[in-house]
Amino acid sequence: MPKTYNDIFIKVRRELKAAEIEGYGLEARLLVSSAADKTREEFARDMKLYVNKGFEEKVDALLSRRLAGEPLAYIIGSWEFYGIPIEVTRDVLIPRIDTEILVSQAIAMAKWLPAGSRVLDLCCGSGCVGLAIAKNVPQVKVVLADISPEAMKVSRANVVLNKLTGRVTCAIVDARRSPPYSLLGEFDLIVSNPPYIPTDDISWLDDTVRNHEPILALDGGADGLDFYRVIVAEWKKILKPEGAFLFEVGIDQAADVADVLIQNGMNRIIRCRDTLGIERVVVGQFDKAGEVTRVSNPEQTR
Repeated sequence: MPKTYNDIFIKVRRELKAAEIEGYGLEARLLVSSAADKTREEFARDMKLYVNKGFEEKVDALLSRRLAGEPLAYIIGSWEFYGIPIEVTRDVLIPRIDTEILVSQAIAMAKWLPAGSRVLDLCCGSGCVGLAIAKNVPQVKVVLADISPEAMKVSRANVVLNKLTGRVTCAIVDARRSPPYSLLGEFDLIVSNPPYIPTDDISWLDDTVRNHEPILALDGGADGLDFYRVIVAEWKKILKPEGAFLFEVGIDQAADVADVLIQNGMNRIIRCRDTLGIERVVVGQFDKAGEVTRVSNPEQTR
């Protein structure tokens, strides 16, 4: 008997629910609409239409991957982040809502910058952070930088996808080395969501993360702070005198990252909490006043 898109959707939703997958309804909609190569609006419009021959088998193959634990974003090849579409592959981390706190703070600071100011998204992965900043602050230019050629390929695709080729460029660099000044120049803001999971904690991560997402983008060394130490010590060389570092941090890392910034001459420290009260972002900036000042959850920083 012929089946409609709605029939397939109900079947997928039922199986995801039985597997106790959180958000099974939304996941079912995204999986089936992606298999049909339809937007959400087109899928809602066409729910009562009959599917083509072979479509159910195509969906079943994708569903099997999801039930085996593969993240939905990798199966459908894209994800939404801060209101913009982001292509993802297994070479990059899946954009997470936690990281939107970093973007919001960067946007608040970047909006005060003059036209032509420059922002560096270091350890950029898919480029989601830098692209969201560029999309929301049209007067700045952004450089996406990562050590992985595969991640850079994804970033470049996302620059094109979001129509930002005029203001966003890409560079393959190693955040653990001294920055190539001749290649990059100076920046007003250096924004980074670096690897910050302590090495011994990798084995405790959820299977969907540990078995599918790139370990290179997760492992932050013995205490999770290796990248922060090197980035602040080395990359401050290309930060303008009144520029700032903005970092996403793991749970209970904010105080340690703030200390790293202070030890490297940053004396205006901002620590931002997420909606659960967890400190997710730490900002370090040089203040001419000379004394260490600390700000918590600013609505807008200048």
